[in-house]
Amino acid sequence: MFENLKNMTPEEKATIVEHLEDLRKALLNSIIAIVVCAIAGFYFSDQILAFVQRPLDALGLKLIFIGVTEGFNIKLKLAFYGGLVLAFPVIAFQIYRFVAPALYPNERKYVLILVPVMVLLFAGGAIFAYSVILQLAITFLVMIAGDLEPMLTADKYISFFLRFTLPFGVVFELPVVVYFLTRLRIVTPQWLAQKRKYALLVIFILAAILTPGGDVVSQCLMGIPVFILYELSIWISKWSVPKDLDDWEDDEDIEVSSNTNEPQE
Repeated sequence: MFENLKNMTPEEKATIVEHLEDLRKALLNSIIAIVVCAIAGFYFSDQILAFVQRPLDALGLKLIFIGVTEGFNIKLKLAFYGGLVLAFPVIAFQIYRFVAPALYPNERKYVLILVPVMVLLFAGGAIFAYSVILQLAITFLVMIAGDLEPMLTADKYISFFLRFTLPFGVVFELPVVVYFLTRLRIVTPQWLAQKRKYALLVIFILAAILTPGGDVVSQCLMGIPVFILYELSIWISKWSVPKDLDDWEDDEDIEVSSNTNEPQE
């Protein structure tokens, strides 16, 4: 590695230094944005906590803390995650500004279109989990406990909340992932349709890993919407398949059909 640096021209070394300087600026601006937004998040931590525990209010459950510093640590955690969410547009812009010089104009166009779509899908998945799935899962888990009296600590509940809502946001990115894989000619809509039963198995295995409860109901609450997204992704793949790949597949089908119809000697 160091020998390669020695063999570089001054212009190449200057280019590397410029890239490192751009990376330093992007990281610094992102950290500053997170810190500023986290300070704002700490100021509104009570409102954030009220929003997070709203699914418990319908069940008449209240959060408690059992350590002297636990209440303060909860506020710090909420401030950090709230700041991260608020600072995400700045972070995304810094990443784009760093990689944009290496992209072709058509690639920049795709990035500017797909990044907002990815943000909306992630937010949609998290909101869907919060407004629909989370309360169903909590109701089931509390009900199945029977006569045991629930005493939920704030720290464990917030960890449960994040581990339940964030994975929904991630798996809701499936249509965008399929779009990219189709454009890169890695998958085709025919292949996705053929592997449907294997996809169903993988989806429910991932649901078992990602859902914090570990129960069948929570797995189904995540697995069923994701499988519906998989079916939607097949249609997105059909719409986004490259024209030359579509023609190639048609030619391949014709060739296979002609070979099948040839008389056997």
